[in-house]
Formats: sequence, C-alpha cells, structure tokens
Amino acid sequence: MGAHWRFRGHIAGLGTAEGTRLVVGHWPTSPFGPFSDVMVERPDGLRILLAPDQRVTDFVAATYRFDEVRLVPVRVRRSAAGWRVEAGPLELEIGSGPRAPLGRLLRMVPGPVAESLTWARLVAPVAALVLPGVRTTGSAGGGRVEWYGARDVHRITGARARWDGRDLGGLRPVEPPTRFGFSSTPATPSVVTVTTTVQLPPASAGPRARAPHRSARPARPRSPAAAGADPGR
Repeated sequence: MGAHWRFRGHIAGLGTAEGTRLVVGHWPTSPFGPFSDVMVERPDGLRILLAPDQRVTDFVAATYRFDEVRLVPVRVRRSAAGWRVEAGPLELEIGSGPRAPLGRLLRMVPGPVAESLTWARLVAPVAALVLPGVRTTGSAGGGRVEWYGARDVHRITGARARWDGRDLGGLRPVEPPTRFGFSSTPATPSVVTVTTTVQLPPASAGPRARAPHRSARPARPRSPAAAGADPGR
C-alpha cells in the first residue's frame, strides 16, 4: 500500500447567475503547507485552475482535469461573516450561513472514522442519493485512490463574484455539476469542512512520480508581476 497524503481544510462551492461555477479549496494543513486554490468552470465548459505555486499546480493538475492552468497568487481571508477570495482574475466574497442539518450529523462522527476509506465507501450510496453529483471516493489517476471525509457543512447565504472586472451575477446552485474529477460539490452552495486523502501507489514518492492524467496544458502567468508574486496563504 502506498503513502497517504492528507489535506485538511474547507471547500466552498457555488454557482453564479452568469453560469460560472466556482470551487475554492482552503487548506491550512497539507503536504505542501497551507495553501488555497480555485477551480473554475465557465459557462461554455472551460475548466480553469488558479493555483499559487508550481508544486500545488503539478499535484492538483495531475489529480483533476483542466483545460487551462494559471499560476497566480491565491488569497483567502476567512471570518465569522464569510470569505474573501482574490485569485488572479477572480474576486469573490462569500456570506457564511448557519450549519446545515447534514453538518450536525457529520460532527457526530469521530475524526479517525470520518477520514477512513472504509467510512467513505460505506456512506457513498447515501451521499449519491442525498447529494446528486457528489461522490465520496474514486480514482485520482496514476494508480491513486482519493476519498473525501466531510466533517461539517455550512450554507452560503450570498456571494459577489467578478471575473476580469465583470460581475458574474448573484448566487445560484452548482448546476450543472462541475467536471473536474469524479465528484462535484453539492448543488446547494455550501462550505464543507473536509479531509481529502490521496493514497499514492506503492513506491511513489509524491506527485512528480506519476504522469498526469489530464487534458490540461499549463498556462503562463498573465503578467511578469504575477510570476514573481508571493502566494497568499
């Protein structure tokens, strides 16, 4: 059995009236240290990764599918009121709402159980039934297995998003589901506290030991300033 890489943090998933769907990952604990990244699916289906440095880019782009990759500073500021996200062309403000009923149930599951592959497989049929488009485990490519252990869920009550200065409109469900990997985020805009685990194949030293399984091509930063900027954590 290969090594396990664990990413503990939060995933915010939401849609916009303009049709862009956004998935923001904020990871205080990871094999790469604290970082944040953003997965964007535009109305025409273009899938874009916004990532803060080359190590994160290599791993995420080898695990999920993108049509374009941008290396940009990604800054996430969390407060009791919500999130503020700045990532290259994206400006996003998220209003944080109350804990969802599902969140109260998830908080009753002991941490080691919630993070286990056995639990992810056990609850997979329920998750697929209750949250269409959501899967708890699947292939991460390159002989790797990935699973999600959700620990809490809060509703998103409002959002303001701009892309290259253009308003993306009001908050909408994540519909249709995103197509970055084997699972989408819940259709209801939510912030999920989660542990994501990637089991590497035997004898794998890390993300650079595998060939990426994706159709994406890394893109250069949009400006020299972006290339040398210090990523926000």
